[in-house]
Amino acid sequence: MAQGSHCDTAQVTLRPLSAGSGTRLFARFPAVSRSLLLTIMNTTNMAENESLECITEHERILQEIESTDTACVGPTLRSVYDDQPNAHKRFMEKLDIRIRNHDREIEKMCNFHHQGFVDAITELLKVRADAEKLMGQVTDTNRRLQDAGREVTAQTEEVIRCRIQQRNMATTVEKLQLCIPVLEMYSKLKEQLESKRYYAALKTMEQLEEVYIPRVSQYRFCQIMAENLPKLREDIKNISMSDLKDFLESIRKHSDKIGETAMKQAQQHRTFNSVVQKQASVMAYGKPLYSLNGQTPSQHNGLGLEEDDQSEEEVLTAQDLVDFSPVYRCLHIYTVLGDRETFENYYRKQRKKQARLVLQPQSNMHETVAGYRRYFNQIVGFFVVEDHILHATQGLVTRAFTEEIWNMALSKIIAVLRTHSSYCNDPDLVLELKNLIVVFADTLQGYGFPVNRLFDLLFEIRDQYNETLLKKWALVFREIFDLDNYSPVPVETEEDYRSVISRFPFHDAEIEKQDFPKKLPMSQSVPQIYIQVKEFIYASLKFSESLHRSSTEIDDMLRKSTNLLLTRTLSGCLQNLIKKPHIGLTENNYNDHAAMSGKVAQTACMSACKHLSTSLMQMLLDSELRQITMGAIQQFNLDVIQCELFASSEPVPGFQGDTLQLAFIDLRQLLDLFMVWDWSTYLADYGQPSSKYLRVNPSTALALLEKMKDTSKKNHIFSQFRKNDRDKQKLIETVVKQLRSLVNGMSQHS
Repeated sequence: MAQGSHCDTAQVTLRPLSAGSGTRLFARFPAVSRSLLLTIMNTTNMAENESLECITEHERILQEIESTDTACVGPTLRSVYDDQPNAHKRFMEKLDIRIRNHDREIEKMCNFHHQGFVDAITELLKVRADAEKLMGQVTDTNRRLQDAGREVTAQTEEVIRCRIQQRNMATTVEKLQLCIPVLEMYSKLKEQLESKRYYAALKTMEQLEEVYIPRVSQYRFCQIMAENLPKLREDIKNISMSDLKDFLESIRKHSDKIGETAMKQAQQHRTFNSVVQKQASVMAYGKPLYSLNGQTPSQHNGLGLEEDDQSEEEVLTAQDLVDFSPVYRCLHIYTVLGDRETFENYYRKQRKKQARLVLQPQSNMHETVAGYRRYFNQIVGFFVVEDHILHATQGLVTRAFTEEIWNMALSKIIAVLRTHSSYCNDPDLVLELKNLIVVFADTLQGYGFPVNRLFDLLFEIRDQYNETLLKKWALVFREIFDLDNYSPVPVETEEDYRSVISRFPFHDAEIEKQDFPKKLPMSQSVPQIYIQVKEFIYASLKFSESLHRSSTEIDDMLRKSTNLLLTRTLSGCLQNLIKKPHIGLTENNYNDHAAMSGKVAQTACMSACKHLSTSLMQMLLDSELRQITMGAIQQFNLDVIQCELFASSEPVPGFQGDTLQLAFIDLRQLLDLFMVWDWSTYLADYGQPSSKYLRVNPSTALALLEKMKDTSKKNHIFSQFRKNDRDKQKLIETVVKQLRSLVNGMSQHS
């Protein structure tokens, strides 16, 4: 075998292996030595087992050493030294023998397996060359694989990067799809705010908060949006409130125009109805009611179809003059924001303030009809707007609220008109004021506001109107009397005669039989007075129009005003005329009295005054006189004052002090009682010598008070709504009861 080996194989000496050489072999070939050692040890154990029976004590110890773990060999070795002397030496000999035996066995074993071992080494050497070749191939393959995989790795990394980008883009698109609607809605919100579509903006905000923002609430921009929405709502509230203030200012400025338009339409409607009614009256009765001198009141007043034939203008409404969208928008905004009550309270408070401003008249309003018209236009405009708001909105203003403002306004209006109308002395201005009040009342009545108190006020103004008419006609009568020559009217021809009787319905058979020229038994002032009386009736009738009264009531009003004209105004002018020296009547009476003896003249004058006083008293208490008003008593008082002035002027010398005036003392105390309405003093002091009204008989006062009581009951249909009238009626009833008690007491005493 030594000769057939080469290279590394030749270096191996093929000799029996000693114990030391086995150990070295194990160190060089550890994998082979382990298996070989196991084989050797197994062989040794088999040899030992064969000679077990002949083992001596030392052999037993050696077996224990061989079979015992190294950590536990100490006690076994100690037993060697504990035996007989020289036991250690013998043991060492035995141990050498055992070692030699093992070496021989190992050598045998090695020799037995040496050829296989050499073959294995040879094969391993061959394999090593192939392994090195294979290693080179593997290394080259790995290198080439690495080179080839480097590009693939780069491409793989690029693919991974692209996949990551693609995934990020998909995620971004997905998130953007959620965010874009939010951004679009917010952009829409901005556009709505810029175009002042605030109500739509609030709806958009609501959608943003409830639908869109919760989907992407994790993003910062959405959080900023959510934080900004309450600020935008507050801005919308402030802007809408600013628009509302502008609206309130606008309607305050346009109230005059709105009221003017509404009153104009009401005037046209009233005129049309009046003309239709008069035409129906003509067709039914053949002639118009209250036709005086061939003219109807409307014709005399200048009101006819011509007013309806005015240029047909487009009918304007409050919506045409004022843009109500701010108040609608503000109402909707505050409703959406849940703050409607605040808005309603603010609006009503501001409108109340504006109502107070509208109701405040100018100090010189009574001077011209334009001042009254402007005042009424503003008030009508205010309530037309409120009526529109009442019907166009739900709950912003209520019927109770408008009625509250109207009642407050009505009281203020009546007080203002009562005050300012008292300053007016021009009957034409009073008549125009009356017409304005009627149109004003009809206009507001058309919007559902109660106006009965305004028509009650017209009755007060009617009395004032009659007073101004009486003053005006007093001047007319005086002028007529001053210009009259108090000579019979000469009539030269038939035409002149017809001209006179056409103005004054004078008919005398004897005069008509006379030939021309002839003279009429009257002066020029008589037909002129007659004409002026008719003009007075026309003027009085003008005021009675459109007061919603029956023909009977109008007749009563005309009769009363005409009676006042004849009994007070014309009578007063005649009395003044009589006193004028150039007439000669007063001078003849005075001369007649002066021609008498002093005592007779005084007696005649006193008798005349007493007769006049008695006649006046009988006139008041006449049973045919069923009713009497306070105005009539005031006029009667003026007549008595004229009598007292005559008595105080010493028409006959020789009277001491106020002797002649005492003839009118009964009338004076009675009239003072009613003029002052001093019933508490009269009833308290009755029967006492120091009584202020000692000359007033309870039966006389009761009779006169009964006439006033009946007048108060029958005054007009709206008297029950006037608090002053109700209180006065209760007072009259109370006084009547007390006077009846006094009269009954007097009857029982008699």
